[in-house]
Amino acid sequence: MNKILVLKSSIKGSNSNTSALADKFLAERRAKGIKDKVIEHDLVAENIPVLDGELFSALCGAKNLSKRAKEVIALSDKLVFELKTSNLLVIAAPMYNFNVPTHLKNWFDLVARARITFQYTETNPIGLIKGVCAFVISSRGDMYINYETDIITLYLRAVLGLIGITDINFIYAEGLNIRLDNNEKKNQSLTR
Repeated sequence: MNKILVLKSSIKGSNSNTSALADKFLAERRAKGIKDKVIEHDLVAENIPVLDGELFSALCGAKNLSKRAKEVIALSDKLVFELKTSNLLVIAAPMYNFNVPTHLKNWFDLVARARITFQYTETNPIGLIKGVCAFVISSRGDMYINYETDIITLYLRAVLGLIGITDINFIYAEGLNIRLDNNEKKNQSLTR
């Protein structure tokens, strides 16, 4: 049985294209008879804390931690455990102003930890997360694939690679805000 970690990061709640596509991805697996254990996080509802100086120091091993810092370390440890014990990572990442949502960035800030999920070497960092395949589902209002404004793809490849996840599949829903001639339909082509 696969263990799937699902990260939803849209601020649009039930109106989210990326969340709907992530749900469809899971439903299609169930329809094929694939049995999965799913852990799902709505990163907006869970309000993952923003990395600040105090939390950064705590994650780097500072002593004499505040109650808040101890709570965030415990949360970070939990998130890392979920990731390390998963086979599949599904990231629902809409594009906001050319980038990932803040809530998703906050999750990565708590998970990308030196000596925990990656290790520095004399040449390059080495990722310590092994055996996890990622599916990134990204919705965009316009067409961005293969353009320099597709920062999401570059960022997610880099941060996932940093922690050791290199088997990454991107599923794009682009042009969702482009109106066609009849001004009613949206271009909802999916590309992979």
